[in-house]
Formats: sequence, structure tokens, C-alpha cells
Amino acid sequence: MPDQTMTIREMCDAFDVTPRTLRFYEAKELLAPIREGQKRLFTKRDRARLKLILRGKRFGFSLEEIRQLLDLYDMGDAQQTQLMRTYDIAQERLRDLERQRDELNTAIADLREQMTWGEKMLASIRQPKRAAE
Repeated sequence: MPDQTMTIREMCDAFDVTPRTLRFYEAKELLAPIREGQKRLFTKRDRARLKLILRGKRFGFSLEEIRQLLDLYDMGDAQQTQLMRTYDIAQERLRDLERQRDELNTAIADLREQMTWGEKMLASIRQPKRAAE
């Protein structure tokens, strides 16, 4: 069993997270390590769940969405419901990210245009001084 479980320190090292993060996910019922007194032992299932949690967070899923998706794993339908719901949320998130990207591209283009205008204004202000010298 020792090779099947990991301590909190081993989990932190393996997934580049803090003990506080793991305790937080445990408090939110996203992870359920085995408790031996104050010691927490994380199973293969916990490791798989943490990997999915971190991936979901990277994609911008809320913790509540992640919790609901993880809960769908045990429905007994070969994860069909879980996969369908994950796909639906992913589609929504992709649309949001693409919209944000488009807004950023517009803001970047506007800022570049303003900077170009500012450079021209600075050049025209400096130019007469040089001509007078």
C-alpha cells in the first residue's frame, strides 16, 4: 500500500502545489485522502482527481464546475454523462476565451495606434526645437 499512496509533501512535489492548496481542495470535497491522525495519504484516485482539478483550473473552470464534473465520474454510465457535461462546459469556456482574445487583440491594436499617434506628436514637438538650434 505505501507505493499506492502519497504523503502531502510527495503530492506537493509531484504536482507543484502547496499543502494549503491540497487542504483547501480537501475542504471543498474535491479530494478525500485517507486520514491517519494528522497524516494525509493520497490514493491513486486522489492523484487523478488533482490532475483534473489543476487542468480544469488552467482552463478557467470554476471549482464548483470541477466538483460537479468529478462527482459525475461515479454515475456508472462509463463516464458518458461526465464526458458530455465536460464537453459542454469546455465549449462555453472556449467561446469565452476566444471572446477575451478578440477583445485583447482589439485593445492591443487600439493601444498601438495611440502609441503611433503619440510618437508622431512627440516627433513634431521635438522637431521645431532642433530646427531652431
